[in-house]
Amino acid sequence: MSLTVEQIRADVADVLGEEPEDIPVDENLLDLGLDSVRIMTLLERWRHDHAVTAGFADLAERPAVEAWAALLGAE
Repeated sequence: MSLTVEQIRADVADVLGEEPEDIPVDENLLDLGLDSVRIMTLLERWRHDHAVTAGFADLAERPAVEAWAALLGAE
């Protein structure tokens, strides 16, 4: 099952305790409270559920939903 932009947004919202619609796709997620522990949590979830092969540094370099979607091949 492929990862989607909506799924990335929903998962980010989940780890931040927010609603998906409150997570802008183009905003720096660190400014919204995302930290390295939460990035690792998301990465492990996506590796397990979607066979993502990206590394932590890849996600930490560009912490935005739209950047992650491109990196992770999301639909």
